Amino acid sequence: MNKYIIYIACLLTMLWGCNSNNADEHSDHQHNTENHSDNEAQESHSDEILFTPDQAKSVGLEVIEVKPDKFHQVIKTSGQILSAQGDEVTISATSSGIVSFNKGSLNEGSSVGAGESLLSISSKNMVDGDPIVKAKSAYDIAQHEYKRAESLIGDKLISEKEYNEIKLNYENAKVAYQAIAQRSSSRGITISTPIAGFIKSKLVSEGQYVDVGQVLLTVTKNRKLQLRADVSERYYNDLSSIVSANFKTSYDNKVYRMSDLNGRLTSYGRSTNSQEYYIPANFEFDNVGQIIAGTYVEVFLLGQVMENVISIPVSSLTEEQGICFVYLQEHPDAYKKQEVKIGTSDGSAVEILHGLKTGDKVVSKGAYYVKLASTASAVPRAHEH
Repeated sequence: MNKYIIYIACLLTMLWGCNSNNADEHSDHQHNTENHSDNEAQESHSDEILFTPDQAKSVGLEVIEVKPDKFHQVIKTSGQILSAQGDEVTISATSSGIVSFNKGSLNEGSSVGAGESLLSISSKNMVDGDPIVKAKSAYDIAQHEYKRAESLIGDKLISEKEYNEIKLNYENAKVAYQAIAQRSSSRGITISTPIAGFIKSKLVSEGQYVDVGQVLLTVTKNRKLQLRADVSERYYNDLSSIVSANFKTSYDNKVYRMSDLNGRLTSYGRSTNSQEYYIPANFEFDNVGQIIAGTYVEVFLLGQVMENVISIPVSSLTEEQGICFVYLQEHPDAYKKQEVKIGTSDGSAVEILHGLKTGDKVVSKGAYYVKLASTASAVPRAHEH
């Protein structure tokens, strides 16, 4: 009897142990399954960048919807901004002497009016003498000789030829003296500007000695400007298809469009010379902004129009190790990093060859802030218990 009781007790103990192991295994399996599901959910959202609407508003984030549109073929080159013909004059010295300015603030960029006296040239106390005094003396002598000749010619005391020579000498001395007298003052011979505009360059300083014909100032109206683009010879056949241009300056990093500046293509070269290996393409436009003549610019020549091209603003792009990326808006508070392959750029927009499709929402302004947010979200968190 005791044997049967011991046998039943051992059997019950074994059954209880098996049930306990099965329960633990089931619990471990359920726990592992839950962890696996959590990992899958986490991996499915690991490429999302959280950026709330409030954050987007604070940094001026803007999003555009991608859609095919027209885009020009582009020739990228360099060029220079020049003053338009007729809008600029060079003022030179009409006599030798010492320069003195008639305006206290005669510097580059100063505004001047047509006919305004800018500086004076004085030759007083110099070895060659004052040209005003010399012209006055020559005129007085010629006038005296002319009056004497008039009294003598009536009595046939001098020949007609001699009289004509004296009269010619008098007329020349009179013209010379009147011309210099009109421009003379107590400070010397005054130099004025024939046009209204701005001082482009000042090539002399106060107290400097100058010779006749030496360049003193350059005055520009600054209303019309020219763009000369230097085009490589390999694009010669494409010059006839150029319709417009954009250019970007180095001092304000702004892209200017000829279409916004009332600009037009005036001419392009048909050949090159031995010193230069580029063909010039010339544009003329209104200077409606703060564009500085003489500066070098980055030029985007616009050619034939291409239809159904996907393009986005240049500001949408970010670059990492030579690879270009954009950021797509997946939800109002979530963004995704997307690699793209780019084509040509007209300075403000860039052609997308691969990586975007119609309907995608791309960050067009503030992509740098989204990039910072993606970097911050990539930092691993500390282990929490």
